[in-house]
Amino acid sequence: MPNKTWRLLPIASALLATAIAAPALADDWQTCAKGSGDDAIAACSRAIKSGTYNGKTLALAYSNRGVEWRAKGELARAIADYDEAIKADPQQSAAYNNRGIAYAAASDYDKALADYDEAIKLKPDYASALNNRGLAYFNKGQHQRAIADYDEAIKLEPDAVRLNNRGNAYAARAQYDRAVQDFDEAVTLDAKYAIAIYNRGNAYFAKGEPDRAIKNYDQALSINPKYQDALVNRGVAFEKQGALDRAIADYNEAIKLDDKDAVALNNRGNALLKKGKADDAIADYDRAIKLDGRYVAAYFSRAIAFENKKRYESAIADYGQVTKLQPQNAAAWNARCWARAVIGRLQDAVGDCNEALRLQPDYVNALDSRGFVLLRAGKYDDAIADYDAALEIDPKKAASLYGRGSAKRRKGDFAAGNADIAAARTIKPNISVEYQGYGLMPPLIDFTAPGAGQQSDAQAKDPQAQAPQAQSPQAQTPQARTRREN
Repeated sequence: MPNKTWRLLPIASALLATAIAAPALADDWQTCAKGSGDDAIAACSRAIKSGTYNGKTLALAYSNRGVEWRAKGELARAIADYDEAIKADPQQSAAYNNRGIAYAAASDYDKALADYDEAIKLKPDYASALNNRGLAYFNKGQHQRAIADYDEAIKLEPDAVRLNNRGNAYAARAQYDRAVQDFDEAVTLDAKYAIAIYNRGNAYFAKGEPDRAIKNYDQALSINPKYQDALVNRGVAFEKQGALDRAIADYNEAIKLDDKDAVALNNRGNALLKKGKADDAIADYDRAIKLDGRYVAAYFSRAIAFENKKRYESAIADYGQVTKLQPQNAAAWNARCWARAVIGRLQDAVGDCNEALRLQPDYVNALDSRGFVLLRAGKYDDAIADYDAALEIDPKKAASLYGRGSAKRRKGDFAAGNADIAAARTIKPNISVEYQGYGLMPPLIDFTAPGAGQQSDAQAKDPQAQAPQAQSPQAQTPQARTRREN
């Protein structure tokens, strides 16, 4: 939702009776103060050029024109007008606040904070500036400082917007129950405040309550049927419940509203992939990536789809894109390790696994993956060491039990190997069938043992790369919505 800035009507009206002499100028001033869009900009420009105004009155004309430039997305022009307003009247706290809003819209939060600080210095009880400074702190990730500012703004002038914003800050700190309290209060003040209802749904989703999340998204959509973020996040909640067709229906509706919504396309691809429609999923990921060439989740998801199609080189290329965009993404390094191992590029694979473990030394899936690489390379003792480490973290990891059993059997320790494989099959009965196509030859056979000749399998794939997860409302799905005000 576009951020709204309020016009300075009370002051402008008070000045009108004594400041305006000629009727034409009076009309321009009225339009500058009360109009909007191009008409207001033109009227403010004429008033400024007339030379009739100075001081506070001139500052108001510049400030009001700045509001209109900001509304049109002309941030540089808006900031230039606020600069002139401040020159004409350095004591005008609203001009600092409005310039802060423009800087924040340009993601220059440090300059925004400096302006909000000055506005609050000039007017300590300026609730709107306190709210906006809180939002700037929120966007810088300083959530506790944001909460402190929201607290002050709410004490001065409680309203639904400020309660909603504080709820988002609590949610960002994973204090979801506290966030829900603020969203509840916001909705009590404004029963039609769809943004707060939507954000409350996000909080319930984060608490692991998709049913309650869906009810809130339903409520938000009953107020605004074209609320695209609510459609996308309701789709995520349905997907979490396994209701894939309902999820796809929501993603379809969101894409109808905006066919350039990369998040909705990515999430629909995830749901289609879960339904076994890899080709359709890849088509959606392609569209998402074309819209946003830095969309990490879409590259990762497309790589998974390519693996499902056994297009390993394509998967490896996409995982490579993820590691370029997010070098600290241990899951991507591990996933590429696995894909390389499957096609026998073992030296490259072990390098990827090593990087994943450098980034996250206790990463059980990377230990498991490297164990698989070493097993395929015939380094059975090293493979067993990695599987041991993985099982120390997760004793019921079927893939590591199966891999370690396979390595032990290859070393001739059939009793211990059979015990591990039996334990793995108890946890995951179809593990052999699942991995027989990954290129690992069956374990050596103990011809004296019952059940000889059973097939081996590779490791279980990284849960982070096995299937696309329902997207977190604060990650791949749209962010919690916030509002600024003047």
